[in-house]
Amino acid sequence: MSVLQLRDVGHSYFGRTVLDGIDLSVARGEVVALVGPSGCGKSTLVHVAAGVMEPRRGRVERAYARHGMVFQGPRLLPWATALDNIAYPLRISGMRRGERAQRARAAAERVAFDRADLGKFPVELSGGMQQRVAIARALVAEPDFLFFDEPFTALDAALKRRMQDLVIDASRAAHFAALFVTHDLIEAARIAHRILVLDVAGRGVAGERRLDGEPGAREDRAVFETVQSFLKGDPLFRHIHDVDERRVA
Repeated sequence: MSVLQLRDVGHSYFGRTVLDGIDLSVARGEVVALVGPSGCGKSTLVHVAAGVMEPRRGRVERAYARHGMVFQGPRLLPWATALDNIAYPLRISGMRRGERAQRARAAAERVAFDRADLGKFPVELSGGMQQRVAIARALVAEPDFLFFDEPFTALDAALKRRMQDLVIDASRAAHFAALFVTHDLIEAARIAHRILVLDVAGRGVAGERRLDGEPGAREDRAVFETVQSFLKGDPLFRHIHDVDERRVA
């Protein structure tokens, strides 16, 4: 059963088409990675799918109860502590202070954020710690769908892997579905059940590849070999590393 469905979705900025004819679906409990060359409209697509912006054409059907979102940067409130940043979605929903603090601490534990650091402000946290807070904030309302917009692009390789593992573990524990935008094929092959490739000019989904095994259960060698086979022998991935700076991502 699909919990997210995009049907013939299109979007444009100032009369210039960025996305056109987008059809995709995400099943309950499925993590779908969306990849494509820089500037093809991946971020625009995930923002439309999440309701951050309305599509100019087509429709988005959402059959989940609640969603969360993790952006390219942590986007933390600089004047709020880590605990208050995590609890912010609960605060705006009207939850009582004591209950939201308890829920925020539980979400912090799920992403292995040290309780001793919950009283710190974002400026006192490393990049990795800030991203843990951002993921905990997305999880605190117990969503059944998560959107990720290239959340780990700015992190180094070792830290990026730890953040990927957090997503994999959280997905297993909470059984949420997710649409994960990334430009990193290794990342896509680690965290997703299925990879969708966006057309180089945003004209629909060019194709998809289903991955063997479950996220978190694939050996590093198998992930590497899968990605190499995509890049060297699969025409669907021919333009994956192209860059068009004139387009809006």
